[in-house]
Amino acid sequence: MENKQNLNQVAGELRIDFVTGSVAHRLRFGGGRGQDLPKAMGLRAGKTPMIVDATAGLGRDSFLLASLGAQVTLIERSEKMHALLEQGMKRAAREGGQLREIIGRMTLLKGDALDLIPELAGEAILIDPMHPERKNSALVKQELRQVREIVGSDDDAADLVRLAIKHARKRVVLKWPSKAAPLEGVQKCSHQIIGKTTRYDVFMIS
Repeated sequence: MENKQNLNQVAGELRIDFVTGSVAHRLRFGGGRGQDLPKAMGLRAGKTPMIVDATAGLGRDSFLLASLGAQVTLIERSEKMHALLEQGMKRAAREGGQLREIIGRMTLLKGDALDLIPELAGEAILIDPMHPERKNSALVKQELRQVREIVGSDDDAADLVRLAIKHARKRVVLKWPSKAAPLEGVQKCSHQIIGKTTRYDVFMIS
């Protein structure tokens, strides 16, 4: 009973919304496959890989990729985040139309990506672990602080990247702060796509 109450409290504080706000704006004006994330994941004219989002979190990257036609499997190991994602996806699906179609391309799994990735035939695997805390915590949005409180730190991020490289069919993409040092314990990436605040380290599978 206590766990259910805690979950409801968190759900009241943090709400995953695919219908309005920044997600809706990005859907309408984001720039399609020319954006950094789709390019990093290998979405090009005539090519739409099957994607595994190994660290689903708020689900926004998965939603973007699904909006561009990709079939995306989301993995979330936190019970609380999984519940919030499930609720947000159901609300979006009830809207019908384009939103229902996008959600229809998203499959949400609960579990540890370290266990599930070997069972999935992901062409491209996206990994977006909790990023190192900024020195000025005021710069971090409240929403992301709430996510950190729920999921904690991803101390096994390097293990996850190494595992993904073994099992991905075409590529692994690590989403990381643009100015941060490379993730320790991981081989050098094939190439990078660098934005103002975020970079994508791309590991091509030969």
